[in-house]
Amino acid sequence: MTKMTVNNRPVEYLLDPETPLLWALRDASNLTGTKYGCGTGDCGACMVMVDGVALRSCLVTIAEAEGRLITTIEGLSRDRSHPVQQALVAEQAIQCGFCTPGIAIAAAALLESNPAPSREDMDAAIPNICRCGVYPRLARAIERAGQAASGAQSIEAAPPPAITPEEAARDVPALRPIDPARPD
Repeated sequence: MTKMTVNNRPVEYLLDPETPLLWALRDASNLTGTKYGCGTGDCGACMVMVDGVALRSCLVTIAEAEGRLITTIEGLSRDRSHPVQQALVAEQAIQCGFCTPGIAIAAAALLESNPAPSREDMDAAIPNICRCGVYPRLARAIERAGQAASGAQSIEAAPPPAITPEEAARDVPALRPIDPARPD
């Protein structure tokens, strides 16, 4: 049994201690915002914060994460209000979205330790690969997020979700549990 705190909630995994944190988060906790990209730590799609430091969850075992505080993209902000999330939208630094969770986590960790990073700081702290090539907009978004986090400006580019999970399940038939009594 491996215990840790994930998005401010205590979690206990009954998995092999050598299981990569990525798979524990995705498969056992259903936190699918953390993406599987390369599996070798090169792309950064699986980035999570471990005790405030951005790490590639495909390279961290749950044994190594024992007793630590893990923050996934879902834990960064449930209503998209985190300055990094707002700035990524405002600067149009999101295209396909696959790499976005890892980039957002890496940028949030950077800004927690350095609220006004230089371009060199950004390049060093955010090694994520983005096939869509949003790098110039990403740098502007990080600068803007740092300003928003310090209170120098506000950003309201991404509205909060307009639907609850319960409403989504009611409105989208594929999200409803299958009722064996009702053959649709």
